[in-house]
Amino acid sequence: MTEFWDSKYNSDQYMYGLQPNVFLKEYLEKTPPGKILLPGDGEGRNAVFAAKLGWEVTSFDSSKSAKDKALRMAKEYNVQITYINADVEKFSPDSKFDLISIIYLHLPPGIRHTFHLNLFRYLNPEGKILLECFSKLQYANNSGGPKNMQLLYSLKDIQNDFKDYNVEFLEQAEIELDEGELHQGKANVIRLIASLS
Repeated sequence: MTEFWDSKYNSDQYMYGLQPNVFLKEYLEKTPPGKILLPGDGEGRNAVFAAKLGWEVTSFDSSKSAKDKALRMAKEYNVQITYINADVEKFSPDSKFDLISIIYLHLPPGIRHTFHLNLFRYLNPEGKILLECFSKLQYANNSGGPKNMQLLYSLKDIQNDFKDYNVEFLEQAEIELDEGELHQGKANVIRLIASLS
């Protein structure tokens, strides 16, 4: 899978654009900055935006091409981010975070469930998790996301994964995506904000 993403990101163009995800952007703009973790962060658009707002950013992704582009973008915007090449099954941060933001990180069911369950280990007591993912309804759309039903999520999947968290916001929505070349058009997503208590 790393080879797939390295190949996809191996161009000068930012495949998902330079602007942050809208759901994350709106949340960050009304939240005092702290420490943020961005798993599967890709080319760095969300990391750079958070850093511009004063967040202390740690991102990780398995793709070296993505890391190189993210660090290049950070340099262009004169912000500092920490970006680690790591797989979700092996990543284990040394510190805890005020926000963990998971944007379109689509994993096989067993890996997804374990990863979501273990996020509490990386959260500060008052920390939050923000997630946006494609729902199974996205399979019928051509606006982005995996063309593998096993890698798309149902509302029940997310409810089950986060059943031990305090779910503050959960919705299944139809939105209009405008995120670079690969996320364009009508999309079906699930959005969540959760905390430990």
